[in-house]
Amino acid sequence: MDELPIGRRVAYWRGRRKMSQQVFADRLGKSKSWVDKVERGVRRLDKFSVVYDIADVLQVDVQLLLGKEVERKPETQNCIDQVEVEEIRAALERYDQMSAFFQAVPHSPPLTEMRKAVSHAWLTYQHAKYGALARALPKLLRDAQAADSAHADSDEAPHAAHLLGQVYQIASSALRKVGEHELSWLAADRSIAVSQRAGDQLLAGLASYRVGSALLALGRVRPSLEVNVNIANRLAPGLDRPRPEQLSVYGMLLLNGAMSAARIGDSATVRDLLCGADQASLELGGDFNHYWTSFGPTNVQLHRCATAVELGDGRLAVETHLGMDQNGFHAMLPERRAHHYLDIARGYTQIGDVEKAGEMLLEGDRLAPSEIRCRPLAHEVLSDVLRRTRGTPPAPIAELAEQMGVGV
Repeated sequence: MDELPIGRRVAYWRGRRKMSQQVFADRLGKSKSWVDKVERGVRRLDKFSVVYDIADVLQVDVQLLLGKEVERKPETQNCIDQVEVEEIRAALERYDQMSAFFQAVPHSPPLTEMRKAVSHAWLTYQHAKYGALARALPKLLRDAQAADSAHADSDEAPHAAHLLGQVYQIASSALRKVGEHELSWLAADRSIAVSQRAGDQLLAGLASYRVGSALLALGRVRPSLEVNVNIANRLAPGLDRPRPEQLSVYGMLLLNGAMSAARIGDSATVRDLLCGADQASLELGGDFNHYWTSFGPTNVQLHRCATAVELGDGRLAVETHLGMDQNGFHAMLPERRAHHYLDIARGYTQIGDVEKAGEMLLEGDRLAPSEIRCRPLAHEVLSDVLRRTRGTPPAPIAELAEQMGVGV
């Protein structure tokens, strides 16, 4: 893309951000005609201030718009930048599995090494180390694809497919965090097909969870609700005592379905799904990380808060947050806790307490900086806090805004 004129690059990134020319123009304070002329190369972009404004609206590094190699600054090392997104995209675009039909795979890492690498990637994600994860994902994807191809006709085929399915899910989750929703959907969809080859219903159930999350992020709310509820019904515990792993995956599908139902304002369905997840968590008997779900009573409470925020009931979200079991909450992994602080920050803004909202963002940032600094949603919440703060914002909030590139 480096050889493209700047107008074509603007059009490319506008399309990636799912913005119409009119929406893009409104956010820039320009006319739709102005945007159209810039993208067609009729109008030149000869002011750096305008280029920087465009980069800010599109949430890309200005160097990408100028066709230059992006300099990775130390303070952004914990986020996923556009260069890393493109490297992950390139890994997802590989179809080496097809080549295995015609010739042997030249190199494949041992599955024992792959298992360690995949476990490390999960932990990196759950500790919200998104920059480190992004730098590891392209190679991990290539290695997992190669291992899957190399073992296609051996007894190890299900194990190799299982690992590849997990890597696709890790990629899907990380990409969704930074707003790359289409790529997130692609990776999750890939995981469904691979999970079937792995012969693991629970892995396929979790893949459906990732698909549902990506669809919800894309605004495809009803399909998201349907996929979560349909697969949850298929994994629902029967008369026999269910495995803890089954309860965990089943419960997470219900929680994800509740988030979708909340997005469309269906409070009755939210209540039913949260009740089902609560029952599953009680039967599980505590908070566990089976299949990397972090499912249990505490995660159900986190989702009670999150669904309340989605329904616009910030007061209920805050009350639920204040009444939570603190021991259970502090035992959760950093990504879950920081994500919750972001949800509660939104809840506080809904009831007009921007000071407490700012405190929640700072709590999340202290715990897992990448969860706050790398997510577009956190940027929106911080912008809202700054806009509604009377007078000069507190020094810690102003400093966080400066570090995140959010205008005070």
